[in-house]
Amino acid sequence: MSTIEKILWLICACALFTWAKDAPAGPQVKMTVTLGHIYGQKPPLLGPQDLVITEHYEQLTATNLIPLRGDRAGLELYLLVDNCSNCEPGNKFEELRRFIGSQPSTTAIGVAYIQDGHLVIALKPTYDRDRAVNALSVPEGSKPSSPYGPLKELIEGFTLDGMRHAVLVVSNGIDPGEADQPQDPSAEAAIGAAQRVRVTVYAIYHPSADYETADASKMYSGQVQLAHVAFESGGEAYFLGLGPLPSLAPFLADIAEHLANQYLLEFRVNPTAAAGSLQDVTVKAKGRELDLMVPSKVWVPEAPPKTH
Repeated sequence: MSTIEKILWLICACALFTWAKDAPAGPQVKMTVTLGHIYGQKPPLLGPQDLVITEHYEQLTATNLIPLRGDRAGLELYLLVDNCSNCEPGNKFEELRRFIGSQPSTTAIGVAYIQDGHLVIALKPTYDRDRAVNALSVPEGSKPSSPYGPLKELIEGFTLDGMRHAVLVVSNGIDPGEADQPQDPSAEAAIGAAQRVRVTVYAIYHPSADYETADASKMYSGQVQLAHVAFESGGEAYFLGLGPLPSLAPFLADIAEHLANQYLLEFRVNPTAAAGSLQDVTVKAKGRELDLMVPSKVWVPEAPPKTH
């Protein structure tokens, strides 16, 4: 290589180094990651190096992965019960009451209802277990209505703070106005709201008492939408066939296990990601067969105003 070629090579190398050093970093984002389905085994402690994060096939780097335990275990959990018409709760509400009483002391529990298509908050999140148990009452019945508008309204009441947030919704999932549509706009709106403020949604399917003579396609559509909302927010939905679950206990135990094994993941998205938007991302475990439950999108916050 001639002297001129060496000089040109050095100039190019310096320019590339300077560009890489000065290239703008993408916005910092946060996402709740759940290590699911441990099945009684001791859960591993994950670090940032254990995750593979991709955005449009481009790999991103985790900057932090914080176990949500100890002094970071704070959780606000709402039970949202659909006061559907002609429900037969059976012993299910006693199981829900026991679930409330078994939650860790770091969990504040609120109770809300869907009544005639409207959100009714019976009790805001409290650490008083007796108050939460007393606020949970058997559905009295209401006209059939979509559960997703009230769910969205409840989610929008959360704020991005140091607490985790989750909602357990008990409903048949049927939106009477959209039951035959493959995509329910109100369900999509609830998903977007959950992804923006990092709310994990869990759903327990519970049909009306006349489920044996009801339209099976509508019941199936309700289950699909419940599962869609839960999965896209990083949670899970529970149902066995079109009938009521014989017991909620094993599924409530599964939810409790999920909530006990969550992390706050911090990473930077691509610099081209628009502030104030939801971006598609994929998060998987690196080289380990672990079941990670994560939202399908992450919220890119607005840039803070510049100070002079």
